[in-house]
Amino acid sequence: MILLGLRLSLRGGREAATRLALIVAGVAVGVVVLLATLSLFNAFQATNDRTCWECTRGTAPSGWALDTTADGALWNLHEDYYAGQTIKRLDVAALGTRAPVIPGLSHMPGPGRYYASPALARLLESAPREQLADRFPGTRAGLIGRAALSGPDELAIVVGRTLQQVAAMPGAWQVDTVATEPAVDDNTDLYQFGFGVAAIGLIVPLLVLVGTATRLAAARRETRLAAIRLVGATSRQVNVLAAVDAALGALLGALAGLALFQAVRPALAGVRLTGARFFPELIAPRPWQYAAVLACVPVIAACAALWSLRRVRISPLGAARKAAPPPPRAWRVVPLLAGLGLFAGPVYRNGKEPDALLAGTGLALIMIGLVLAGPWLTMRAARLAARLTRSAATLLAAQRMAADPKAAFRAVSGLVLAVFIGTAIAGLVPAVLSGQQAVAGGELNHVLRAQFARPGVTGLSQQAQADLLARLRGYPGVEVLPIYARADQEAVRVPADGPPPARTVVECASLARFPVLGRCPAAARAVAGSFDRLVNADNPLTIDKILPLAGPASHSASATGLDLESILISTADTAAVERIRTLLAEHTADAPMTFAEVAQVRAALYTQVESIAMAMVALTLIVGGCSLVVAVGGGLVERRQPFTLLRLAGTPTRTLAGVVLLESALPLVLAAVLAAGAGFGVAEPLIDQLALKGASLAMPGPAYFATVGGGMAASLLVILAGLPLLRRMTAPDDARFE
Repeated sequence: MILLGLRLSLRGGREAATRLALIVAGVAVGVVVLLATLSLFNAFQATNDRTCWECTRGTAPSGWALDTTADGALWNLHEDYYAGQTIKRLDVAALGTRAPVIPGLSHMPGPGRYYASPALARLLESAPREQLADRFPGTRAGLIGRAALSGPDELAIVVGRTLQQVAAMPGAWQVDTVATEPAVDDNTDLYQFGFGVAAIGLIVPLLVLVGTATRLAAARRETRLAAIRLVGATSRQVNVLAAVDAALGALLGALAGLALFQAVRPALAGVRLTGARFFPELIAPRPWQYAAVLACVPVIAACAALWSLRRVRISPLGAARKAAPPPPRAWRVVPLLAGLGLFAGPVYRNGKEPDALLAGTGLALIMIGLVLAGPWLTMRAARLAARLTRSAATLLAAQRMAADPKAAFRAVSGLVLAVFIGTAIAGLVPAVLSGQQAVAGGELNHVLRAQFARPGVTGLSQQAQADLLARLRGYPGVEVLPIYARADQEAVRVPADGPPPARTVVECASLARFPVLGRCPAAARAVAGSFDRLVNADNPLTIDKILPLAGPASHSASATGLDLESILISTADTAAVERIRTLLAEHTADAPMTFAEVAQVRAALYTQVESIAMAMVALTLIVGGCSLVVAVGGGLVERRQPFTLLRLAGTPTRTLAGVVLLESALPLVLAAVLAAGAGFGVAEPLIDQLALKGASLAMPGPAYFATVGGGMAASLLVILAGLPLLRRMTAPDDARFE
């Protein structure tokens, strides 16, 4: 029976060859999309599992013993910043002859030498020296190897210094060995969740595509298999024939997909799902993943074919006695409505933080409801179109969809989850980004903040801070606000409730140049306030809640003799910002950044999540479009005889083409609109919690409309491109009766 099944599939005439070609093409596209997703996840996982030399920790400053015979080194690892890009910087000084070495280097640089990553080396050559290169004293000794880098675009540098230079830096450690544990990024869980959501969003349409491909011309195939049963074949033999037919096409499609993926794979090296490229050699499926695809795709196809033949297995005449499937009931919309109500109602009541369990339950109900409600809504839309239309094409298409709405919606059912998730993220991200950029009315965007002291790290001496302030005030167009630590800071106690106490002091003359931060009381020379909270804020959305920082009830006699803890510098000159950053590089524990740059760093994370969502939507639309093409091709093959009879009866070809187009376009548009509406319904309550007060749902960016609109337009164009086949397949001269 297996040989007979292969012969029927390969030598069954033009119709069998057409069906096999469509199955191979549809499955090949699905396999390429699946392998691309697996490859990117493997690259992310391999990058995340690399040795985290940055995680190295050592002895605190109080435990230093500068013994030149020791087998260790002094490290100062921190981040620098240039033109919106983060630079990973390590200043190091060896304590002995066997100092620890990071991966990617054969030995650590000596004083006056440094190693740079290839991307940073190119940047150092192109950027003005006083804005970047002057931060790294010495000459370049070589390049950092890829073992120490997360990707080809990472900016990293290892600078060799003397023991005294590193010891004087805030935040230095004495290190004996380099950490070997895997890297753990703060956003690892978020990215893994994103890949998980993408996998769920892709698996459903891929299964739909494989199932649609293997069900091509199901009615005619069922009729022929039923005829085979009439001549004596058993139910088991019919199952073998159907499984061989489906598995053969799926296997050939999987092999074609593997070959096509090798051609597509180089383009994946330019994908920046996490904001940076992966090393190209990491972007590849594992051998077991190749084997799993080759094994599972034919099995899934065979199962789908056997499920489609469940009515033929009843009796030899089962295919001829098919009854119309029962229409979907209205209960299918209940999970969707319940999920939207649960998510937008009790989850966010009284303006409190959302309940994670209720939010997760609501989202699960929405996603399940979108898939369940689709056939019922398709049926209602088809019946409405049948009542209102005066067009023969619309009436025929509407009646067919109303008779079997599940089959009409099946080809596009995989789209709804991806469009729903993509719409929710695309509506949420612009609102949050606009809220971040509007912090303090935008008056803090160009303000650079730098911190000189923190717990356990001493700040500048009185002479050093006076010299630094004088140099900063010498820059044209620069306003400076020094922030001093209170002399009685150790005695300040945090209250059990209420706002935290003021720990810093600013001079009123300087504060007057930053009115958004507050005003001094009359005749006061300095005021105390929680300016340290502003300097340490890592989320711009929280800043408006703490402004103003100084009020009439907060005052101090003078800031004379206090230690300079941090500083705010206002300038709109980007070149001056980089020069000031270079000046402050030797004095600060962390990279000085403007508030706009802080917002940009957070915005990059949100944008990366949006990019992952848009990529998922795009891939899903591609798969969904392939499902539509396969479904249209299969429908034409399956209805060749009735369409030919309609043409013999005088029905114009354009009417039949309109039927095919409407049957494909209506479920596609309905699925996209339904999913997009649910996505916006979820985004609105989220914005109330994450964005600023008074923020409203923002229109998604051009990428969203280009992805969704372009994907739908491409799907419809592909359907239109296949309609010329209708004229040839239904030519009256080829009419025959079986």
